[in-house]
Amino acid sequence: MSGNSAPSGIPLLDIRDLHVSAGGLKILRGVNLTVNAGEVHAIMGPNGSGKSTLANVLAGRPDYTVDQGTVLYLNKNLLEMEPEIRAREGIFLAFQYPVELPGVRTWQFLKAAVDAQRVHRGDEEMSAREFDRLLKEKTEMVQIDPDLVKRAVNEGFSGGEKKRNEILQMAVLEPKLALLDETDSGLDIDALRIVSEGINQLRNPDNAIVLVTHYQRILDYVTPDFVHVLLDGRIVQSGGPELAHQLEAQGYDWLKDPQEQPDLPDLIDADA
Repeated sequence: MSGNSAPSGIPLLDIRDLHVSAGGLKILRGVNLTVNAGEVHAIMGPNGSGKSTLANVLAGRPDYTVDQGTVLYLNKNLLEMEPEIRAREGIFLAFQYPVELPGVRTWQFLKAAVDAQRVHRGDEEMSAREFDRLLKEKTEMVQIDPDLVKRAVNEGFSGGEKKRNEILQMAVLEPKLALLDETDSGLDIDALRIVSEGINQLRNPDNAIVLVTHYQRILDYVTPDFVHVLLDGRIVQSGGPELAHQLEAQGYDWLKDPQEQPDLPDLIDADA
């Protein structure tokens, strides 16, 4: 999102010792992560490791309780912001299971979101003509059927269309920080390629993407700068794209064995 940029040397996202619980159950147990503008970070790990929890907490989902830690976004306290303010400030969450919004047409939903961002920045709402041009450009970019944007949000969409619609929203809103929660799940190979192409077209030096995934396959299309492994609520290993290939070949058991796991620093900094 234009108009929001971090001062030189300030991370876009800075997570320190984040502990999160839900329903009395501890889920995140001290997550440390630094994300700078221009970077793509992949968060991998088995079911129940806390990957989706991390994405949802950053977006402001109220089901979770932050027990400890700090999260700075553009050097501001993210945890003090209401979810709608986070969205207007440039944080976007692509859902693992996109919901239907009966009675709300997709184009109306997107127009309202764009205008909310613009007003938050002190700009005027976008004219209908301007928005039509923008929407046409972005639907072509993500290769989505233009007729779908005339229908209610996700109503009657296939799984692939729902995920493509998430990327359309991302393309229209141009977030500073995109949180993609298992966007690759349920996609056939063609839909995966199209969704990945859309993600790649939206990468630029001013934004960042945190990509949550179980599988290495989307990383064949979207090459991350960093790969992090989340196990039992903590990042236990970080590396480059080669780490994803190692996980695909060996699974996660080698990281669970304390005798095989190397000593890791308490604070894992992405730009270290």
